[in-house]
Amino acid sequence: MDLNAIYILILAFTFDLIFGDPVKLPHLIVWYGNSISFGEKRLNKGRYRFVKGALLVIVLVSISFVVPYLIIRYLNVSGFQILTILFSTLMLFYCLANKTLVKEGFAVFNTLKNEGLDVGRKRLSWIVGRETNNLSAQQIRVATFETMSENLSDGVIAPLFYFLILGVPGAMAYKMINTFDSMIGYKNDRYIWFGKFAAKLDDVVNYIPARITALLMLMVQFKLSGLSFVFKEGGKHSSPNAGYPESALAYILNCRFGGPNYYHGKLVEKPFIGSNNRDIKHEEIKTVSRINYKVSALFCVIIIGLLFLFQYA
Repeated sequence: MDLNAIYILILAFTFDLIFGDPVKLPHLIVWYGNSISFGEKRLNKGRYRFVKGALLVIVLVSISFVVPYLIIRYLNVSGFQILTILFSTLMLFYCLANKTLVKEGFAVFNTLKNEGLDVGRKRLSWIVGRETNNLSAQQIRVATFETMSENLSDGVIAPLFYFLILGVPGAMAYKMINTFDSMIGYKNDRYIWFGKFAAKLDDVVNYIPARITALLMLMVQFKLSGLSFVFKEGGKHSSPNAGYPESALAYILNCRFGGPNYYHGKLVEKPFIGSNNRDIKHEEIKTVSRINYKVSALFCVIIIGLLFLFQYA
């Protein structure tokens, strides 16, 4: 990976800060979702659903890595350095989602405050998997913060981590894995077998990024004393990864996350993270948003430093 990677990272990160997800343009994740949906409808039936689900994951993840790798290689060999940077920047930009994540968090909080509980519940349902029909205002705010912390890992730190290791193709392959998990990684009757491989693979690829995210969250708030709390409370979560950024935010805010929630009509008993069941205030969305931006910026600086070291070591 040469110094062009630094230009690509800076441009893609800047574009995400300014634009977020481009609503009026075709989006990479929409294409991923359509391809997963196409395969799922044709394969998720009959016998050997686990095998068929695993094969679909392997094929589409491989394509999501190989195709951009070949395009970038062709552009480089052909001497089209500017096109390489432009294509790579666009693809990495598509892999990042922090501006949109923060925007959605503000939208839930502002809707809840200005339009009331029922509308706030509906707005929250756009960004979470749990059922929102009976949530209180406190539960809506907690769910928003849980989602913002977890997706800081999934939507920013993890794709940047795989960009550092495997370049733009690595970030794109990660996003395909993460899209698989968000679409079919559920333990319900339809996906329990077909989506099992996708869910386990997502757990594996997010293992390190989730813990990096939690560490960075504590660092930007100068609260590294919370490391023991994070590893104690984060390990309680049913997910091997989601609990770590959630517990870091719970420590920073001195609040409580987790607890039982309904998913697809079933009550899921999740342990609590933290013990201070205080009311979340509307103004705290600003604090959480600043944390997200600071963590993202710090990790970009770290990656740039590492890329310089790789280049000149």
